[in-house]
Amino acid sequence: MLSDEQLLRYSRQIMLPDVDIHGQETWLNSSVLIIGLGGLGSPVAMYLAAAGVGELILVDDDEVDLSNLQRQIAHNVRRIGTPKVDSARNTIAGINPDTRVKSINERLEEDALNRLVATVDLVVDCTDNFSSRFAINRACFAHKKPLVSGAAIRMEGQVAVYDPLQADSPCYQCLYKEGEDEALTCSESGVLSPLVGIIGSVQALEALKVLASVGDSLAGRLLLLDAKAMQWRSMKLRKDPHCPVCSGQHVGEKADV
Repeated sequence: MLSDEQLLRYSRQIMLPDVDIHGQETWLNSSVLIIGLGGLGSPVAMYLAAAGVGELILVDDDEVDLSNLQRQIAHNVRRIGTPKVDSARNTIAGINPDTRVKSINERLEEDALNRLVATVDLVVDCTDNFSSRFAINRACFAHKKPLVSGAAIRMEGQVAVYDPLQADSPCYQCLYKEGEDEALTCSESGVLSPLVGIIGSVQALEALKVLASVGDSLAGRLLLLDAKAMQWRSMKLRKDPHCPVCSGQHVGEKADV
């Protein structure tokens, strides 16, 4: 049962007919794994905490650097040199101290990733490399956990939901094949600051929707943003019947995350 303080804190969400008390309680009882606490992971973690998600597990092996501060809003200049997961945990404590936060400052091998994914309700992929995304996708489908995936580079971004609880939902590997170009990173290609905030906010919104069954998620669709023209496109994604991950066949080498 929600306390009086919680009823006040979350009142603007509770008054939404699609959310109500039940939806808010669902979020309070949910556990979300966020992998990557950079430009995307910062708004994801902050908004999920603000919305009242009960437990956040943060995974990142990087430290805060001056070049991060242009876009990674969970961090600040006083935390340069500290682990990003610890910096994000401190920021979350200032937003909603009731949110339980577990920080893991390491790069997870696939076995450890699988064990962790099995313990949560949903995973948000905020990483910036293909090998990590493929490993996260495999773990989510192996344990039937919804995955909210986002990417942003230059002035372009995309968001998708891959939900193994829906029989017709494609997975990340239906869209991209292993061995795709790994060179597209913000450090080499650049990114405009607010873009990651927009994409990360959409990821947080989709995570909340999936957890509380609010509206229609992006499962089966890819949402694309051309920020230069400020145009959104939505593309339907189809399940690959020969996909080695979601077709029931599991192949491929282990990757580090």
